[in-house]
Amino acid sequence: MIIALNNKCNLTKEKFIEYQEELQKIKTDMTLILCPTNVFIGEINSPTMEVGAQNVSCTECGAYTGEVSSSQLKSIGVKYCIVGHSERRKYQHEKDDEINKKVKLLLNQEITPIICVGEEKEDRENNNQNKVIIKELEEDLKELTEEEKKKVIIAYEPIWAIGTGLTPSNNEIEEIINLIKHYLPNTKVLYGGSANENNIEELKEISSIDGYLLGGLSLKPEKLDIFLKKIKN
Repeated sequence: MIIALNNKCNLTKEKFIEYQEELQKIKTDMTLILCPTNVFIGEINSPTMEVGAQNVSCTECGAYTGEVSSSQLKSIGVKYCIVGHSERRKYQHEKDDEINKKVKLLLNQEITPIICVGEEKEDRENNNQNKVIIKELEEDLKELTEEEKKKVIIAYEPIWAIGTGLTPSNNEIEEIINLIKHYLPNTKVLYGGSANENNIEELKEISSIDGYLLGGLSLKPEKLDIFLKKIKN
């Protein structure tokens, strides 16, 4: 079971150090991937945490002010990197061709991309969610070999459920997870979108889920610990 912790743009250095101390109290055999904002990646010192990033440049090193390249991430120990999160698609106007470039650069550095896909509420209401997901997968994975496709992780996050407290039904989630796995056999698929300690007992009934991408819950170690224990029980 993979648990990716997306801290987003939160915490100061002092708060991050305190946060890490609380995380280290959690005992689990699951794979925990900690994805803080880039300035705190070098502060990760927990032997139980895999090192992740929230984003990467779609270019390599060079005259690109403010960017962080895949080779730079690798040099500080990053093993996983989130790409294509809906917040970046929305606020930074990130397009699928950029995400595709990022995926290729990460794979070249042997960093596992966690590629986010998901539909808007309007897509769901119009029954277009399957078309949206397949289109994103096709474009984000364009020109990758079959072997390279096996090295990525897909995170299904219905955009309308992120941070809203809304959650699709288990049947709706399972339908998309199975769609992704049919398109990408042997690929791990995570679920994200208001997963928390209160709804995990229902979510864990979906056997095809390989893990979770957590946003708000990632910042609350005590509740995260409850979440992880409920998965195992």
